[in-house]
Amino acid sequence: MLDNDAVVLGLLLAILGFVFWSSSRDSGFWKRFYGVVPALLLCYFLPALLNSFGVIDGKTSGLYPMARDYLLPSALVLLCVAIDFKAIVRLGPKAVIMFLTGTVGVMLGALVSLLAMQLIHPETVAGDTWRGMTTVAGSWIGGGANQAAMKEVFVVDATLFGQFVAVDVIVANIWMAVLLYLAARNAAFDRWTGADTSAIEDVKHRIETYQAEHTRNPSLTDLMLIVALGLGATGLAHAITDPLVAWIKSLPAEWRLQDYSLTAKFFWITVLATTFGLLLSFTRARTLEGAGASKIGSVMLYVLVATIGMQMDLGALFERPWLFALGLIWIAVHGGLMLLVAKLIRAPLFFMAVGSQANIGGAASAPVVASAFHPSLAPVGVLLAVLGYALGTYCAYMVGLMLQRMV
Repeated sequence: MLDNDAVVLGLLLAILGFVFWSSSRDSGFWKRFYGVVPALLLCYFLPALLNSFGVIDGKTSGLYPMARDYLLPSALVLLCVAIDFKAIVRLGPKAVIMFLTGTVGVMLGALVSLLAMQLIHPETVAGDTWRGMTTVAGSWIGGGANQAAMKEVFVVDATLFGQFVAVDVIVANIWMAVLLYLAARNAAFDRWTGADTSAIEDVKHRIETYQAEHTRNPSLTDLMLIVALGLGATGLAHAITDPLVAWIKSLPAEWRLQDYSLTAKFFWITVLATTFGLLLSFTRARTLEGAGASKIGSVMLYVLVATIGMQMDLGALFERPWLFALGLIWIAVHGGLMLLVAKLIRAPLFFMAVGSQANIGGAASAPVVASAFHPSLAPVGVLLAVLGYALGTYCAYMVGLMLQRMV
């Protein structure tokens, strides 16, 4: 019915605006509704409904290629530029250990769940299923930007991607519910691990001080610099990628570099964008986070999310229910490793829960889990989740290579 991309873009932004407005309600129907249905799920599936019922045609639209090539790399830059390595170090080694344990748990869980499903229900993981798993690895280590990057790097079919989006969102929200349940019983958990929680109070003080020093109302100059940083670094990534890929293709064929996606332009664009963001985090550009750099990056990311959703065939989600079993095994491995390491190093539940959710849920939900312990601790979730954006592209790519060898 609608084939004008300008009209479709306006419709997608109206949907995103409605979802964010309604999910911000503090009481009433919408508060109860979003207690059951995740907002992120609607950002994907409302556009998918429009596509499934023929209101829009995601396959012929130019909106997704635009968002993929311009907005995604820019989002990666702006989300990574916010990283404060000194602040992460000041959280103490246990916080970082638990976060990295969560990353290893996701990577290990991918391999274990694939092996388990090859025994339980081989049809579920036959063919190109491993490609779809790389997108979940990207999401559960980093976030939506890394997930979308893996979709392009490993050439994941839109229908398969849609199926794994459902697995990602539903399983991740089940896990977050488990963490919130544990948060209400953190005293008993900390007694079980023998954790010293005095560091948590120190973290609270540091967070409040950091907020007071850096948060500000953005000026027009701030906003222009943020946009220039994201899109400028994206342009540089594109400029470097073309000759780099041409050089790799000129190398001897027996090196078989194409097996590792090293001739895929989008792989280098996302890797370079992530690297530029990391390098910028060591400069004064990081102060732009106080003016909302990561928020603008998130806006770009959610536009991408909507354009991905408009390509989905929702009917395909019910064709492979065993994928959810794969997801549950995967998250069980992650959770089991987190509990084991928390007990071994006597980590407080706060570090375990936020370290886990910073991986699995990213910046959208890690603050929710952190604030369940104390409202002033919400930024800790963001801080660790942003580190996940930096690791997501690299680690998910390694997971993809390992999964490819296993099938």
